Amino acid sequence: MRSKIIVATFIAFTFMWSSAAFAADVVKLSSTIGPIDAGIVPLLAKTYEERTGTKIEFEGAGTGATLEKAKSGNFDMVIVHARQLEDKFIADGFGVDRRDIMYNDFVILGPEGDPAKIKGMKHADAAFAQIALYGATFVTRGDNSGTHVKEVEVWDKAGMHPDSEKDDWYVTFSMGNLGNGQTTLFANRRSAYLLMDRATYLIQKSGIKLVPLVEKDTILLNFIAAIQVNPEKFPGVNAKGAKAFTDWLCGDEAQSIIKDFEVQRYKEPLFFPNSDEWNEKNK
Repeated sequence: MRSKIIVATFIAFTFMWSSAAFAADVVKLSSTIGPIDAGIVPLLAKTYEERTGTKIEFEGAGTGATLEKAKSGNFDMVIVHARQLEDKFIADGFGVDRRDIMYNDFVILGPEGDPAKIKGMKHADAAFAQIALYGATFVTRGDNSGTHVKEVEVWDKAGMHPDSEKDDWYVTFSMGNLGNGQTTLFANRRSAYLLMDRATYLIQKSGIKLVPLVEKDTILLNFIAAIQVNPEKFPGVNAKGAKAFTDWLCGDEAQSIIKDFEVQRYKEPLFFPNSDEWNEKNK
């Protein structure tokens, strides 16, 4: 009888140890939707699993929702692109070790006829103000995503705060939380202006009539970062796995993948590598 108890205890211990070891081989990532839809997050996750055996399980949402989900402690790390929200996430004790991973930029898209006459303007805030002046239809995600946060930043610089309940020309896409791709298609159907990241535009370009009208303003830069969920607040997170994946994202292999991603297909970069390690080596 005693031997059976010992064997049973040994089996139970072995099962628990194996389960813990298996769990440690999974990193749970909550990510902004854009890089998932573009394909760069799935490619990075797949490559990392092939190299290390560690599976990256990711879910997509707008940056605001992504950070809110991570506050539950059910994710090990996030990839996001709204510095204001990121800094608060860290200041409130939910995140640690913010690290730049990549960047691209936003462009102001609009109908080729350009009823607000903004084409070629150098400053995004001035272009927004002119769209409002003309009362030309503008589509917003309105969901506290990174794209929406950037849009609000530009409106703030223009000294304006449009409200879709009061301003007929300012239209909130009711399903904006589905991401930039669906928002772009909605704006295209409405022949509207909108602020969109360049990667989404390049991917959607062949199927839409909207064109870039204002670009290259520094306020339109779109910095994408990784933040690890704070293990002191959530002891159950896979802190070691999240740090290892983040370290790899900042290293040469991942940064090179980002640099070359889909360049041949779209004839220009969708994302640019931007880790401190990469920038130090490529001054």
